[in-house]
Amino acid sequence: MPLQAGIVGLPNVGKSTLFNAITKAGAEAANYPFCTIDPNVGVVEVPDERLEQLAQIVHPKRIVPTAFEFVDIAGLVSGASQGEGLGNKFLGHIREVDAIVHVVRCFEDPDVTHVAGSVNPLRDIETIQVELALADLETVQRRLERSKKNLKTGDKRYATEIAALERIDAALSDGLPARTVDLTDEERDVLRDLHLLTNKPVLYVANVHEDEVSLSDENSHVQVVRGHAEREGAEVIVVSAQLESEISEFDAEEKVAFLTDLGIDESGLDKLTRAAYHLLGLATYFTAGEKEVRAWTIRQGTKAPEAAGVIHSDFQRGFIRAEVVSCHDLLTTGSYSAAREAGKLRLEGKDYVVQDGDVVQFRFNV
Repeated sequence: MPLQAGIVGLPNVGKSTLFNAITKAGAEAANYPFCTIDPNVGVVEVPDERLEQLAQIVHPKRIVPTAFEFVDIAGLVSGASQGEGLGNKFLGHIREVDAIVHVVRCFEDPDVTHVAGSVNPLRDIETIQVELALADLETVQRRLERSKKNLKTGDKRYATEIAALERIDAALSDGLPARTVDLTDEERDVLRDLHLLTNKPVLYVANVHEDEVSLSDENSHVQVVRGHAEREGAEVIVVSAQLESEISEFDAEEKVAFLTDLGIDESGLDKLTRAAYHLLGLATYFTAGEKEVRAWTIRQGTKAPEAAGVIHSDFQRGFIRAEVVSCHDLLTTGSYSAAREAGKLRLEGKDYVVQDGDVVQFRFNV
């Protein structure tokens, strides 16, 4: 199953509007709470200018970008951890995604109701964080009780588990997410099946009015979100969900012209997609030939045979070596032959860690 980022937030903050713009999937968006009940899943292409640049050298028949999945999850309210609103369903859906894209309302509009009656980004962020922490606290304490009983069996695994759980329990009780707890590799391994909600990486999306996108630094609500994210070590992307929804209807040429008129270099959705992609520790390598130039997604740190397996299992099973040149070097030299003459094209074995931007040809024999 591909990695997914779940779009979360309070009801009516613009989640479904943003999701529609990202995927053009037609998820229902309405001005009332809980219009999203079952999560909508959409696939979006990851913007990468290197694809077009490689195509200018190789002249392929087609260009295939890599893709990424976003999940639109029902809005959460205070008390969700106790089953309020769609709490149990909401929390269950978050548990299944790999990262959280937290949409925060940063605009005033009397025609768009707010579930809490007023716009207050910090309160909204804390509402969700508290509910996630409370759900995790229940999970941790239940597991801790079971582990202490199992410790009597003499299995040392439970001693490791208890030590980690007690530190996480203390952090959650102090209002800190589980991801702030420093765990050893062994501790992470034994607790992997807990799928703690506050252990997932977070990206904040400040949703502003369409006329405030280029003036986001002057928006006091955005400043509050940035301050909170900085304390967490998280990133903030500023978008206008409504504006992005309109832009998504344009063709490529119209989109460029529209953004230029607004004085914007890149759409908020392109920034969001790229940020979510890297949030999960993903990287892109390329294959480039006359048939196609294509981007492939791997986890950072993936070795050559496993990267080959992303294309086809036979490539991994019969892996011999990889012929590698960085995208930068290939573009600089202008061709494979020039890159080879310049000593930029090299052969790598099974222990080679594929880097973001590598252009690779795999040699295999099955």
